[in-house]
Amino acid sequence: MTDWGPVFVSVMLFIVLSPGVIFQLPGRSRVVEFINFQTSGVSILVHSILYFAFIAIFLLAIKVHITCLFSTEMADWGPVVIAVVLFVLLSPGLLFQLPGNSRVVEFANFQTSGVSICVHTVIFFGLITIFLIAIGVHISTG
Repeated sequence: MTDWGPVFVSVMLFIVLSPGVIFQLPGRSRVVEFINFQTSGVSILVHSILYFAFIAIFLLAIKVHITCLFSTEMADWGPVVIAVVLFVLLSPGLLFQLPGNSRVVEFANFQTSGVSICVHTVIFFGLITIFLIAIGVHISTG
């Protein structure tokens, strides 16, 4: 039985917590800036910590599941670890921005845009689906 809960929660949090989309903490000129499509290394670190906290709450404490049938209890760190690593690596502007502002791909420019968020979200969705649904990565804690 396939559980789409971790994929859905991971993708939604990726969109909501990507620095500069809804907010950036810390901002460039203020503590919090809203919808500025900017980012920085510190912002990605802070947003990654927030992402980790929220995904751990939703997947480990609340145990969000989306299945067609009743599911068994999920208690592994695989979805959390995979989602946080992908969040950091695919945050637009940290390693790359696709599409870039002046080129197709720009590297480490700490910029983002609505189109970049959409493209990076599609890449995130594809990779997290491969890791969690197709491969079924699990990290046991006991």
